Amino acid sequence: QVQLVESGGGLVQTGGSLRLSCAASGSIVSINTMGWYRQAPGKQRELVATITFGGNTNYADSVKGRFTISRDNAKNTVFLQMNSLKPADTAVYYCNADQIYYRDYGISRGLWGIWGQGTQVTVSS
Repeated sequence: QVQLVESGGGLVQTGGSLRLSCAASGSIVSINTMGWYRQAPGKQRELVATITFGGNTNYADSVKGRFTISRDNAKNTVFLQMNSLKPADTAVYYCNADQIYYRDYGISRGLWGIWGQGTQVTVSS
């Protein structure tokens, strides 16, 4: 079974830092683009940052210069380093993979649009 499991959320003061991790479990062959999204109470889920298998990154304007996305392809893990946090960054952060190829009893299969369970990030003023 293929899953994305996030960790690293928590409570931090304004100006502080947190590092989120998201690991894909299962007999993974490869993962295409991975990313982080967030959803604040009463708001729609929004893009935070994405990174392709080759390392090309994309950031929301609101986090440019403060957040850094990276990945370890050998460990099927994506990270989000968040610095200079603001109360406006408070949200549930979700990991996403747009395509995962994996082996299921020797058969190659694909999954599309996979989400983690989310991790809460709270920034106090």
